[in-house]
Amino acid sequence: MLCNGYDKVLELAHGELVELKDARGATVRVTQGTIWVTQEHDTQDVVLRTGDAWTVERQGLTLVEAQSDARVCIVGKSAVAVSAATREPRVGPRILDWLRSAWNAPPQRMRAVPYY
Repeated sequence: MLCNGYDKVLELAHGELVELKDARGATVRVTQGTIWVTQEHDTQDVVLRTGDAWTVERQGLTLVEAQSDARVCIVGKSAVAVSAATREPRVGPRILDWLRSAWNAPPQRMRAVPYY
């Protein structure tokens, strides 16, 4: 699918996050992959897959996160305010990395501590 006529085309890696600020009326269309969308002060999140389109319903911060590698087309006056930023890894992977490094660390020698 092409993004002809759209103001912004974003290629997002898995886990990449995009912020749309005060984007009410902007249309988000997914041409590849899956994204998760949440709006400020809204309890209903939206998941969009290839071929889906959705319009931002309110002002404030709207977050778009790629659930897989994705291509997203955005049209609307707020499309110029789009900024992509890679998120820090979640806690799980960081703990896993720490455990791996601790497991692979050379053993430390025990030293005697006097007991009084």
